[in-house]
Amino acid sequence: MEFDVLVVGAGPAGLAAAIRLKQINPALSVCVVEKGGEVGAHILSGAVLEPRALKELFPECDPATIPLTTPVTEDRFLFLTAQKSHNLPTPPQMHNAGNYIVSLGNVVRWLGQQAEEAGVEIYPGFAAAELLVEEGRIVGVATGDMGIGKDGQPTANHQRGMELRATYTVFAEGCRGSLSKQLMQRFALNADNDPQTYGIGIKELWEVRPEQFRKGLAMHSIGWPLEPDTYGGSFLYHFGDNLVAYGFVVGLDYKNPFLSPFQEMQRFKMHPSIAPVFAGGKRISYGARALNEGGLQSLPKLTFPGGVLIGCAAGMLNVPKIKGTHTAMKSGMVAAEALAAALADGKQAEVTAYAEMLRASWVWPELHAARNIRPGFAKFGLYGGLVNAALDTYVFRGRAPWTLRNHSDHDTLRKASDATPIDYPKPDNKLTFDRLSSVFLSNTNHEENQPAHLVLRDPAKAVSVNWNEYRSPETRYCPAGVYEITGAEQGNPQLRINAQNCVHCKTCDIKDPTQNIDWVVPEGAGGPNYPGGM
Repeated sequence: MEFDVLVVGAGPAGLAAAIRLKQINPALSVCVVEKGGEVGAHILSGAVLEPRALKELFPECDPATIPLTTPVTEDRFLFLTAQKSHNLPTPPQMHNAGNYIVSLGNVVRWLGQQAEEAGVEIYPGFAAAELLVEEGRIVGVATGDMGIGKDGQPTANHQRGMELRATYTVFAEGCRGSLSKQLMQRFALNADNDPQTYGIGIKELWEVRPEQFRKGLAMHSIGWPLEPDTYGGSFLYHFGDNLVAYGFVVGLDYKNPFLSPFQEMQRFKMHPSIAPVFAGGKRISYGARALNEGGLQSLPKLTFPGGVLIGCAAGMLNVPKIKGTHTAMKSGMVAAEALAAALADGKQAEVTAYAEMLRASWVWPELHAARNIRPGFAKFGLYGGLVNAALDTYVFRGRAPWTLRNHSDHDTLRKASDATPIDYPKPDNKLTFDRLSSVFLSNTNHEENQPAHLVLRDPAKAVSVNWNEYRSPETRYCPAGVYEITGAEQGNPQLRINAQNCVHCKTCDIKDPTQNIDWVVPEGAGGPNYPGGM
């Protein structure tokens, strides 16, 4: 199948790009391929949405038709110790007047409807598994075969994948996309930028008691339960009818191999100031996803022969704002404008104008102003990071005459012998839960008879390095119980990979100390299936 433009990923960036292309030239053939079973199935976010890009994309749309669930009416920013909470001034970047607490999955489903009405072809349930390259140029992607057994041989249900070809291919896979990762290596797109740094965001959706519900409240916290040398914090967003979206983010540059982001997320709910919010409530859903935290200095080169990177595939998150949907959408819209001009020109040259146009848009100065906040916490720790953030925000106003640098997350772990194990409390199944019951709520499912989509480059390192030196941190940083060590008591440790549990967060691909784990796409439609509230 051949198109003018192929978009890989039906998230906010990819759908914004597809819609904008059709707005500019309805005659263009535009296709979007999505690995989730439906548009929005794999979308997980806070989310407080800044509607700037949405309003630019649909300037004449009635806002009542968009699922912008709840306007933010109150911001709170807390510093927690083990027993107390202290109100801090809300940083300017986190002021949410005019923003909305939303189910991003529902917003994306709405965007998918707008795209289809504009004439975009959308194929959910098809995972883009392979780059198509001819004469050094990307000419599209191939979707993965269906019905390949664990032994790598076709089963009775085998169906060949499709070649989707296009003059230009837009990669909008989200954070740590598998094909985007290959593109960065093939075209050396990271040659001139800092390494990307990441966080893992783990989220639960709760229905709380009415007396604990504060519709429109957006609350964030830092401090306990994390140690001062570990970046992270929480969000609690009250929206809809007695719903609270609770999330906990841990920077993946943490040092202690015994730290478990999932367990930190669970014990946060036991804080005396937080537990009453959830007491007597019902946990509805669960999910996890890595997020880019590197900002401007970690953005790769955005163009290559035959295509572009947009959204979180490139790393457009504004960390101090805790928002990336608006910048991701705008990057997709700018890319669409550059691609439409290139198609009209007919030369099929690399669309370098996209990067130039993005620098001229409001995305670039926004990311430039935020560039020193996150690396300040990595460099100075919690307290020094707060001082740096205050100086950068209130004194320099984002225009400091220096730029702090980022580092790779996978090389920060201490050896197990140099670290202190963490004693996490057992779940009570009221406020706190285990990982397997949590994964059940994510509606995660994969066809069991298929090759594992979590691949060890060197299987021996699972024991010789990860177990012997770090006591298998993958068994703790994975929020879905995918990785398990068996036989340790008998002196024969072995790594078991429960790929069926994977929620596609990509943390293992990022944090493994020797970069020995590759996350590749499973069969299309596999993975989580997040409901409308997530």
